[in-house]
Amino acid sequence: MSRVKRSVVSRARRKKVLKQAKGYYGARSRTFKVAKQAVIKAGQYAYRDRRQRKRQFRQLWIVRINAAAHEHGLSYSRFIAGLKKAAIEVDRKVLADLAVHEKETFAVLVEAAKTALASEDTAQAA
Repeated sequence: MSRVKRSVVSRARRKKVLKQAKGYYGARSRTFKVAKQAVIKAGQYAYRDRRQRKRQFRQLWIVRINAAAHEHGLSYSRFIAGLKKAAIEVDRKVLADLAVHEKETFAVLVEAAKTALASEDTAQAA
């Protein structure tokens, strides 16, 4: 059986890892052993943070909606409850954008939520 030389494959593998580690500080971009660890760790962070980014954006949208709702005298939870009662289905991303860029449109939604909540309160009182 003939002898197998793998230097071409090994070099290609190392080059691939070092290319991924380009821009890292110090030995993390130059030494294969350290670069491989850094690339693996970076991949773990990237995987985790792709999921966290979704959570963080939702938090940001809720904070913006809450601040805008408070300007109109409603808490975030009452505002969302009012929208559900009024059968208005607008997601938080769009609500946050309306709250920041189109305050008049957001005010209309707040009024709709308030009337839906008021009609529910009168129905419970009767």
